[in-house]
Amino acid sequence: MRMLYFKQLIPILLIYFIIQSCGDHKKSDLKIIENPDAIDSIPKAPQLLYGFPVDSFKVVGDKVKKNQFFSDLITSHGISYSMMNKMVKQGEELFDVRRLRAGRDYTVFEKKDSTEKALIFVYEIDRINYVVYDLRDSLTIYRAKKPVKIIERSAAGIINNSLYLTLDQQGYNPELAITLSEVYAWSIDFYHIQKGDRFKVIYDELVVDNESIGIKRIKAAYFEHFKKPYYAIQFSQGNHLGYYDQENRSVRRQFLKAPVKFSRISSRYSKKRFHPVQKRNKPHLGTDYAAPKGTPIYSTANGVITHARFSKYNGNYVKVKHNSVYSTQYLHMSKIKRGIRPGVSVSQGDVIGFVGSTGLATGPHVCYRFWKNGKQVDPYRQNLPKAEPIKKANLETYQKIKQVVIASLEDIPYPK
Repeated sequence: MRMLYFKQLIPILLIYFIIQSCGDHKKSDLKIIENPDAIDSIPKAPQLLYGFPVDSFKVVGDKVKKNQFFSDLITSHGISYSMMNKMVKQGEELFDVRRLRAGRDYTVFEKKDSTEKALIFVYEIDRINYVVYDLRDSLTIYRAKKPVKIIERSAAGIINNSLYLTLDQQGYNPELAITLSEVYAWSIDFYHIQKGDRFKVIYDELVVDNESIGIKRIKAAYFEHFKKPYYAIQFSQGNHLGYYDQENRSVRRQFLKAPVKFSRISSRYSKKRFHPVQKRNKPHLGTDYAAPKGTPIYSTANGVITHARFSKYNGNYVKVKHNSVYSTQYLHMSKIKRGIRPGVSVSQGDVIGFVGSTGLATGPHVCYRFWKNGKQVDPYRQNLPKAEPIKKANLETYQKIKQVVIASLEDIPYPK
């Protein structure tokens, strides 16, 4: 597969120049090893774990079990209560032992003799960070990080049920589904992707101990939704890093497709709908997104809060003015996020509240209302404005990058 920005050419060129430079030397400059078996006698680098040579200790590793405390872990390895108290007190600013979590890894480096005395205790705070209690000589406590590798990978798939399950079933980090949904948040409703939709993506993955711990960024993606192609190519214009399509337009739109992630539309905008509470037909001038209580609600565009309060029918609600033309409203929140009040500026994607069923509602959902020139309209029928395209000064550079990237995406095979 062609790699982005000709990265694969670098090692090839290096090898070429090394061979060429070697060829310029006379044969007399070459050193011949008389005894090849001597190569085996070269000492190997010691295997390190958390920076300590494994061969120098008896290493015992385990996971914290449910209802285990720091004292249980420490004293079970022969460390006295007085030393344990010293470890807790001296290290409290580095790690609060009350934050010990079941399922997290810990390792004890013991003395290699019959005493099996614990010399070093290591607890993994998360997949990257860990705290070390070195009991040799005087007590030393410090925090450190595991090395994180950034590896470029590619993925492709054909949707059978959901993007998340498709990625998971193919052995990819399912977090990629969330990252992809964020890239395409302005153009694709991921709750309504169809069986047969397909995708290709080039991305950077964060890897620790040969395991994926997350997605750093998506470099390029192709998504075919209802047989319509959607490209997203990462490109920097000055200080702004964004995604652009095959026609040099920004993938980003002025408004997000929906105010909640991975929800479903339970009721659409309608001039005549039977109201489930009032038991009569009346206009429903909003779009209802059903989601579990407490699900974050996002402002669909930049703007300023004009209302953030409770009313009898709307429950807890927030209204945002985006410009002289557009405003949006979010109803029935379980609660409004702290700090959200009239006059506060919000950015697209900021959390403004949480899904609930306050006011006139039968179940947890957010009623999303869209105002244009003071009139409520159906957001799905609006030709909404797009973000800034590629600038003229950057167009030639983007065209070259786009050509390489699209070729790289085309080279990724779909699974059979």
